[in-house]
Amino acid sequence: MHRKPLLDLLVRYRASHPDEAACADRIRALVETQRDCFERRCFPGHVTASAWVLSPDGKRFLLTHHRKLDRWLQLGGHADGEADVAAVALREAREESGLAGLRFAWAADAPMPVDLDVHRIPARGSEPAHHHHDVRFVLVAAPGQTIFASDESTALEWFEMDALEDVADDDSVLRLGLKVRRLLAASALQLFA
Repeated sequence: MHRKPLLDLLVRYRASHPDEAACADRIRALVETQRDCFERRCFPGHVTASAWVLSPDGKRFLLTHHRKLDRWLQLGGHADGEADVAAVALREAREESGLAGLRFAWAADAPMPVDLDVHRIPARGSEPAHHHHDVRFVLVAAPGQTIFASDESTALEWFEMDALEDVADDDSVLRLGLKVRRLLAASALQLFA
């Protein structure tokens, strides 16, 4: 079953983050009950993946100012049928930033998410309001690259880690950034510098 790897990932995440069991269980319920959970046509929600992108030395983070949602957000998007959420996060980060040299920063045998989030997306045009069941990873950019904003963004910008609270106007983005900051402080992420 193409959903099994994500279900296994959610079990591992839940075991290491018992305080986030409700969110992990909510995503698991969607994945277990919706065969097309990786397709954007799956309503009332579908799986997405995103990435918190760090500079090579971990001192800055990259956010996109999302054109449709008019907010600063981490890079990411729809799975579009891809069941490997880590691959989705990497693809979306590359597409939305122009950065080809990215790697997973989490020091583990296989990419592990650093956060999970279920958030509401408002209705737009013929698309009804729905939920994104987002699986979030940390990526680090290789040195010497230039960023390029995609058509989905009005801006793409590097921010200093100590500016997180000033930039993140969304609770889930702030929570994700704070988790990454704690991992950096604990030297739990693999950087280039």
